[in-house]
Amino acid sequence: MSLIIPLLIGIGIIYYQFTTLTTYELEKIKISFIKADYFYVFLSLFVALFGYWSRAYRWKYALQHLGYQTKFQNDLMTVCVSYLVNLTIPRSGEISRAALLKKYENVPFDKAFGTIVAERIVDMLIFLLFVTVGFISQYDKIYSFLLEKNVKFETLIWVSIAGFLVFVLFILVWIYAEWKIILKLKQKLAGLIEGMQSILKMKDKWNYIFHSFFIWFSYLIMFYVTIFALPETSNISFDIVVMGFIFGTLAVGFTNGGLGAYPLAIAMIFSLYGISNNISVAFGWLIWTSQTLLTIFLGLLSYLLLPVLNKK
Repeated sequence: MSLIIPLLIGIGIIYYQFTTLTTYELEKIKISFIKADYFYVFLSLFVALFGYWSRAYRWKYALQHLGYQTKFQNDLMTVCVSYLVNLTIPRSGEISRAALLKKYENVPFDKAFGTIVAERIVDMLIFLLFVTVGFISQYDKIYSFLLEKNVKFETLIWVSIAGFLVFVLFILVWIYAEWKIILKLKQKLAGLIEGMQSILKMKDKWNYIFHSFFIWFSYLIMFYVTIFALPETSNISFDIVVMGFIFGTLAVGFTNGGLGAYPLAIAMIFSLYGISNNISVAFGWLIWTSQTLLTIFLGLLSYLLLPVLNKK
């Protein structure tokens, strides 16, 4: 019952997003879906499975360092459920993931959640690497786009620098300050901090780092494979694919699973390279719909199997 309401909310949001499209746009999307080569769509879903597997396997290294020998099947299924829950409220899946591991493996919630926060930090750094490479290689296109939108590139740079300095200041205060409130917070968040520090101290850190890059590699290949599903996108270059992947990832990160925002983000960046809006939106909906259906299927299946496979 606990997943029915979030699932209904997600379906309702999907329906709402489709109703915001014009009849012409819906017809174009329908035509693209009909003529799509679903061999490549299913191939992208197959590649996505490696991402799920690798994320669960990576998590196991952090948990083992903390002294918890969890079953891989439970790690994998809780990851699948977390992806499903993220479709409702952004980042709520991380909470459900730690809660489910507490229920089925008796790993303290704060420690499990700490390892997940550490994962997100590593993921953010790898994604920033993608962003840096993409923006440097496509500087002219991005700069022209920002000028069209009346956004100064220099402003973004200064905002980024300011944000980085604030982050560094926070870390220094947290490490060196001996204020009462800081010391009390450290005491309260001891388990969370231990989980976050597990990466730095684990003996299998290189395996952990390998899986971290492999996860993002699988995401990129999943996106790349799907371009061959439509004739109009099958010839786009890899650098355009990388930019589409970056903006699509941002749409997913700042919304509940990219609902509605994902196709629009893809269309926005593809338009810079002369790809028509109809085709770009259709491609965005094709990849988002297929991946979301996979997320819903694996999430529901895992949620049903967890209590069955953990009867004891």
